[in-house]
Amino acid sequence: MQENVNVKEIAKVFGKLGIIGFGGPAAHIAMMRDEVVVKRKWMNEQHFLDLLGATNLIPGPNSTEMAIHIGYDKGGWKGLLTAGLCFILPAVLITGILAYLYSLYGQLPEVQPFIYGIKPAIIAIILAAIYPLAKQSVKSINLGFIGITVLLAAVFGVNEIYLMFGAGLLAFGLYKIQSKQKNDTLQSIVPLTFLQITQTTFGTAVNAKLFWTFLKIGSILYGSGYVLFAFLDTELVATGMLTRQQLMDAIAVGQFTPGPVFSSVTFIGFQINGLSGAIISTIAIFLPSFVFVALLNPLMKKLRNSKGLSAFLDAVNVASVAIIIAVCYEMGKESITDWRTILIAILSIAITFGYKKLNSAFVVLGGSLLGYVLFQI
Repeated sequence: MQENVNVKEIAKVFGKLGIIGFGGPAAHIAMMRDEVVVKRKWMNEQHFLDLLGATNLIPGPNSTEMAIHIGYDKGGWKGLLTAGLCFILPAVLITGILAYLYSLYGQLPEVQPFIYGIKPAIIAIILAAIYPLAKQSVKSINLGFIGITVLLAAVFGVNEIYLMFGAGLLAFGLYKIQSKQKNDTLQSIVPLTFLQITQTTFGTAVNAKLFWTFLKIGSILYGSGYVLFAFLDTELVATGMLTRQQLMDAIAVGQFTPGPVFSSVTFIGFQINGLSGAIISTIAIFLPSFVFVALLNPLMKKLRNSKGLSAFLDAVNVASVAIIIAVCYEMGKESITDWRTILIAILSIAITFGYKKLNSAFVVLGGSLLGYVLFQI
């Protein structure tokens, strides 16, 4: 297994993922696994799972943090910054252009026919990637039981952070009971607390408000981009800084642009205070992710070297996979609604499982074009 990777290669991989990464965090993680485990063999399935579990323990955008983790793991500090920025910037630039056009014309381009076909194709990509991860993560009957329990709880809407830590603590407790050892502790697992900073003015009071709001959200938010939009409704719409229509359009931008859903914050910042608002908002929402990963990544070896903490991490890994499957289920209920989307989903699943070396970008493109054609019928 290759230990160190050239920074240019890291930039190439995550720049590409930033451009073709449609479908949200679960799809992004599936694509990352395809690139770094299957194609390039930068790490094995177990280490990828460990990074995924670590990502789910900290707040912030999961797929962005996964990119940062992989970059740090393969290229140190330079890799951390390169992977994170290359994954984020394509989405931010595309979103920025759309935000500018939106400010001029007051509406978004018609993209619904393409989204119609992309969503079922994305579900197939996620399922193809999660299958080997699921086989790798379920190492015992106890872990299988934990995985099924988390999956059912996630489907019924239980908060994912409770499921993640609950699964880990349950596994740790079972390990202590079975081994009757008392020398392992959970002292290394400490919830990362959010430290308040002094509010600073960045050019205008509006930008200071934007920076503080998005830094706070990026530091405490667990969950998907849809949880982000619920926060924004409270923080910005309720206070009159943003209209609900602008928020709905920001959600649409997050859906049909590649890369992290959090890049829709660029769109929101632009609507509130132009280019400076877009830049300040983008920096603020993503900054905590770089800090949290830099703090957590060096602890991974310590987690694995302790049997009790290793049991904790194994359960978190299983819970992470179960939650992604639950996300797939919810996406399926929303997007596979008629014979057209069923057809796209079946074809996409057949292709992703039958041609495992095929680049997932082609599946996304094929789903998009087929969706456009079938949407006209």
